[in-house]
Amino acid sequence: MAGNKVGVIYLLLLSSAILLVFNPEIASAKVCPQYCTQDAGYMTCPSSGNKQLNPPCNCCLAPKGCTVYHANGTAICTGT
Repeated sequence: MAGNKVGVIYLLLLSSAILLVFNPEIASAKVCPQYCTQDAGYMTCPSSGNKQLNPPCNCCLAPKGCTVYHANGTAICTGT
């Protein structure tokens, strides 16, 4: 019985390793801080033109290419 459990665990580890080799973007997760930027006024994105959108909680959560601004119009960051 213990041999079967070891075999199943080995098979799961092997299949996970194979998936990571052939699909590495699975392992490239983005780590974001767990705090909110209180002074973000709005966000703009290339897909929405000059429309002022609600800003995300922090710059890390901004979609790629979108820029987060202070209420006075100065840029805080651009999403990557």
